[in-house]
Amino acid sequence: MGTTTRRELLAVSVGTGVALMLGREAWAAAAGPITPGAKDVLIVVDVQNCFTKGGSLAVPNGDDIVPSVNALAKAFKNVVITQDWHTPGHISFASSHPGKKPFETVQLPYGTQVLWPDHCVQGTDGAGLHKDLAIPHAQLVIRKGFNPKVDSYSAFLEADKKTPTGLDGYLKRRGVNRVFCVGLATDFCVAWTALDARKLGFAAYVIEDATRGIDNRGSLANAWKAMEKAGVKRIQSKDIKV
Repeated sequence: MGTTTRRELLAVSVGTGVALMLGREAWAAAAGPITPGAKDVLIVVDVQNCFTKGGSLAVPNGDDIVPSVNALAKAFKNVVITQDWHTPGHISFASSHPGKKPFETVQLPYGTQVLWPDHCVQGTDGAGLHKDLAIPHAQLVIRKGFNPKVDSYSAFLEADKKTPTGLDGYLKRRGVNRVFCVGLATDFCVAWTALDARKLGFAAYVIEDATRGIDNRGSLANAWKAMEKAGVKRIQSKDIKV
């Protein structure tokens, strides 16, 4: 074994030891904060009245993320906002399935569907963006879930995993290759957006402290496991240079 090889092995060994001692977050911090550029986009997922305090499907402490989201957005030239935008009587509503209650599931042609309280109905106050969300430079609003027969969590694809929103092409035509996700809820629309971003060839990050989860029957832990397996990076607001 040559000297160079020994040095390389030593460097790997030391690096691994340091990573184990510092932990993932400290290791990321040691690499320095991320400075977003022209090839990066912040996707602000569903920060809407129905998902925040007083809403029909309020995510616990959902309001708490709004100041962080506003601050993070200032660091990004490219910002996309998503809105759930359901028709009355949407197939994802428990009220559309006699005898079913919110958070139960049914089998639909595209797979298992969690049933939700009526929420984010087109044109209602509940579908509006949170009053304190302040991102005037956002360039695009993606409305999803307007197909009455298919739910839509991801900013990229409807729940059938076939119908695109058009965001993929929009970002790629503009040269964006790295996606950062914040918003509501971590274990559903945020996670599905990040996972689809990876499938479509983007690097994907979820800024954990700028999200909040529903955690229905272990859904939050399961979402993080799926994202980790797919290569989605889990970071904090402090990891972005604002």
